[in-house]
Amino acid sequence: MIRISTIFIAICMVLVAASLGLVLYSVAGISGTESAIVALTALTFLILYNAVSMRLRDRSDVGGQIADLSRGTADLARQVAEFGRRLAAIESRIASSNSTNSDRIQSVIGEINELGGLVRQLATTVAAHEDLLAGHAPAAAPAPVTRPEPETPIDLAAPFEEKPFAPPPLPEPPPRPAPPPVQVQAASPVQAANGRNQTQLLATLRNAVDENRIDIFLQPMVTLPQRKVRFYEAVTRLRDERDQLIAAEEFISIAEASGLIGRIDNMVMLRCVQVLRRLMVRNKDVGVFCNVAASTLGNSTTFAQCLDFLEANRALAPSLVLEFKQSTFRNLGPAETENLAALAQRGFRFSIDHVTDLRIEPRELADRGVRFIKVPAALLLDPKQASASDIHPSDLSDLLGRFGIDLIAERIEGERAVVDLLDYDVRFGQGFLFAPPRPLRPEGASATGGASPNQAQDIQGSNGSATPSSGATSAAPPSQRITGNAALARRI
Repeated sequence: MIRISTIFIAICMVLVAASLGLVLYSVAGISGTESAIVALTALTFLILYNAVSMRLRDRSDVGGQIADLSRGTADLARQVAEFGRRLAAIESRIASSNSTNSDRIQSVIGEINELGGLVRQLATTVAAHEDLLAGHAPAAAPAPVTRPEPETPIDLAAPFEEKPFAPPPLPEPPPRPAPPPVQVQAASPVQAANGRNQTQLLATLRNAVDENRIDIFLQPMVTLPQRKVRFYEAVTRLRDERDQLIAAEEFISIAEASGLIGRIDNMVMLRCVQVLRRLMVRNKDVGVFCNVAASTLGNSTTFAQCLDFLEANRALAPSLVLEFKQSTFRNLGPAETENLAALAQRGFRFSIDHVTDLRIEPRELADRGVRFIKVPAALLLDPKQASASDIHPSDLSDLLGRFGIDLIAERIEGERAVVDLLDYDVRFGQGFLFAPPRPLRPEGASATGGASPNQAQDIQGSNGSATPSSGATSAAPPSQRITGNAALARRI
């Protein structure tokens, strides 16, 4: 856009040239043509002079601007160089910090690996000592399960932290003489149903159900390798007229065939809820596994009663785990699937036991609400399973963990099995190595802090109706509360 000053200069130059021509025409008497030529000549010189002067002035202005731009470029170059130096310093610091952190992490990893190696070496040594002691034990020595100590009733009112399963360092006692065979038979409270035919066992089962002679034994499930109690499994025991205990494996098939399994499951479920409420007084993270039969899941009448009871105790759903057999999940019908979905909708979690093979579909089980799978330790450690199943047993725990399912190794009976299971990344374990199933201590006896083995047998015989006297309770030593693993260490 043309500036106003330029227009003003042009007008002035035209006026000066016209004035010059007019003066020559009027004063000097020059003709009009000559005076016009002179005026145009003067206007041309004025235009040339103005153009040259403006060009010189613009050149000086452009030179100043170029000088300013050069100075700005130099300043910008200095600033960029400064920023580059600072960035290089920051990168060097970050590189040195990463190198230092990497060295520290490597040192920590090395220490952890060294500690892991020491722990494995210690476990291997303990297993070797156990095998050595077992090989040098006298032939007439009684089996560990015949000792009265593992059947000490569980004190549910004791603090949860008072039940660790890490064996304390106890001195090795001298070998005990073999007891008479009569004492061995009297020390084992779980009597087999030998000598009874199915008719007698069915009559005994009916009387036990009618007279409420169904007892609950608890077997803990511990974390590995810490061996801290995390869950309990409720194991059913039946008492006959002579107060002899009959294991569940001996009467379950007859109970299912006679239709009594529904009543038994209702009674066991009631006991499990009562036990769980007592456990949660001390620790909110504890859980109880309650076994449910397939016929109960498929019977609409029995399941409706169970569902109403579980609905009334829905607040305990995160801690009450319903356990089914693997064959039950593989043979689910429409009614069983619908009932299972009803339980899952109410927040109850499921567990699978009696696993016979490792052909497991974790995604399908997780969609149905399964959160635990109990696999026998012998099945996990069997080399034949690597070729018989779709996944190697060592990768099973990681595969189940991706779908929110925890793997529990059951029937663990030796330290060597624990060492091998740690290589498989198994987080939970259950078995006679940690503790056998034990009867419940009555609420009145739990407040006293402990009872003698004879009193524990009396409590078992009376189904928890008798309470030990205060004098006998006060005289009982605190060592009666030693856990199963501690008893194992004391025996070794």
